[in-house]
Amino acid sequence: MLTDRLAVGERPRAPWHPLPLSELLILIGAIGTVVGLLRGEAGLALMIAGLGAVLIGTVEVTLREHLSGYRSQTLILTLLPAIALYTGIVLILRPPPAANIGLLLIDAALAVLLFKRLRARFLRARSERTFAAKR
Repeated sequence: MLTDRLAVGERPRAPWHPLPLSELLILIGAIGTVVGLLRGEAGLALMIAGLGAVLIGTVEVTLREHLSGYRSQTLILTLLPAIALYTGIVLILRPPPAANIGLLLIDAALAVLLFKRLRARFLRARSERTFAAKR
C-alpha cells in the first residue's frame, strides 16, 4: 500500500540531537571510501573503514526510523544480517562452491524469520505513532 510507505509525523530524533552524528558518519565514511578507492591497494584499509562508517551511520538511521514507526525499513534490516552471515561464513570457512545452495537456504530462512518479526514490530510502532498523532 502507498500509505504504508509514507512517513507518519516527524522524523524521530537521535539521542544525541542536535548533533547530526549519523549523517556526519555517513559523509566522512563516503569520503574515506572514495579516497581509499583512489589510492588503490594502498588505500584498502581506508576504504574498509569508510565503508564501515557508512554502514554504521546508515544502520543507525534505518533502525531508528523503523523501530519508531516512522518509515518501514524492513527489507534493509532483514537483508543486512543475512548478507553478513553469508559473507562471514564464506570468508572464514571458505566452503566449497557446492555448499552455496545450503548457505543460501540458511540465509533465506534467516531472512524470512527476521522479515516477519521486523514487519510486526514496525506495524505495532506505526499504529502507536498513528494513534498518538490522532490525539
